[in-house]
Amino acid sequence: MGRITGINIILYKDIQTGTDPFGAPIYSFGQEAYPSDEIYPASNLYPSDSDFDIVSNVLVGQPSDEEITTAINLYGKRISYMLGIPKGDTHDWQDKVIEWTDAYGQTHRCKTFGFPITGIEANLPRRVPWHMKVRCEKFG
Repeated sequence: MGRITGINIILYKDIQTGTDPFGAPIYSFGQEAYPSDEIYPASNLYPSDSDFDIVSNVLVGQPSDEEITTAINLYGKRISYMLGIPKGDTHDWQDKVIEWTDAYGQTHRCKTFGFPITGIEANLPRRVPWHMKVRCEKFG
């Protein structure tokens, strides 16, 4: 029997693009943080390598009916995907934009929401390489 392996996903970092009238920071992510090509050359349209991280071995799965109902009741959002995050990952997964390409070549863009559901790494078997679940909703 073969081992289960995850896929690589792109985790966009928040980029502060300004402040609101009350002085709170305004964040953008991905291509929305960059100006249009009418004003700037096309080389400025895309994020640099420092604006995102690639996370390997992430499982992408379907949420259960109970998880969908709970998320709608608690957050008012519908879960589209559940992510399994590998052990040892230190990224912040709360309210981030992620992107991946599936086996059929279709690109999925989602936004995480809520607090990640984290297990205690020491209590999980060594052969299970994932310890955190993250909720995602369709985005854009």
